[in-house]
Amino acid sequence: MADIRMGVIGASGRMGRMLIREIAETEGCVLAGGTASPGSASIGQDLGELAGIGLIGIAGGNDPGKLIDDSDVVIEFTRAAPAAEHARLAAERGKPIVIGTTGLAAAEEAAVRAAAGRVPLVWAANTSLGINVLLGLVEQVAARLGPEWDIEILEMHHRGKVDAPSGTALALGRVAAATRGVVFDEVATRGRDGLTGPRPAGAIGFAALRGGDAVGDHHVIFAANGERLELVHRATNRAIYATGAVRAARWAVGRPPGLYGMKEVLGL
Repeated sequence: MADIRMGVIGASGRMGRMLIREIAETEGCVLAGGTASPGSASIGQDLGELAGIGLIGIAGGNDPGKLIDDSDVVIEFTRAAPAAEHARLAAERGKPIVIGTTGLAAAEEAAVRAAAGRVPLVWAANTSLGINVLLGLVEQVAARLGPEWDIEILEMHHRGKVDAPSGTALALGRVAAATRGVVFDEVATRGRDGLTGPRPAGAIGFAALRGGDAVGDHHVIFAANGERLELVHRATNRAIYATGAVRAARWAVGRPPGLYGMKEVLGL
């Protein structure tokens, strides 16, 4: 069986470089190419050298459409507006895409969902195995503990992260809300300051911390009178996300069109 040709959109970023290394080290996969945003110093640079694995003879480009044409599947870690456009381009060309970008607005989410009607699209706020097990645990706990248990979600990331709460924190909150049968946007409390009054019954609270080089910590707290249950996941190396994304890309090839998550990829 031929190797799967994987393209990396956002190759110059921290995740993009890790994806290049992961693809190069994964049996059955080969790097088709990678793109960076216009004006990036990475354009024209050898992608292997960029990723720290030595020269591989593939230069960084700035044409996502051409990269998609040259790939069996593409992996996208960029920003919200470009991510929606990349999903559209993949759908036009009939190619699977894995999107790890977070912080999408409603219109951008709608564009991603529309693309999933035409191609297999894996969209995951977090591609690590541990986090996806945590999502399953939150679903189980929320189903077994009643609404008298308050839910608070605390996350911490590095000082350079631009969106808050993290996409993973929001995903954890959405799972809890769906399990309780409530509308997430009606119960999410994303910030507290000053005289806020008592905590609303049924609210799902969020707190976001930023500092240093923290890769990603997520705490889901179920609190009731007299007891508290805390579920915690700490990421110490971003390579876990690249490993999961490449696994998702391999899984997506040959699937029917649809919007998938890591739950389907991992069979959870």
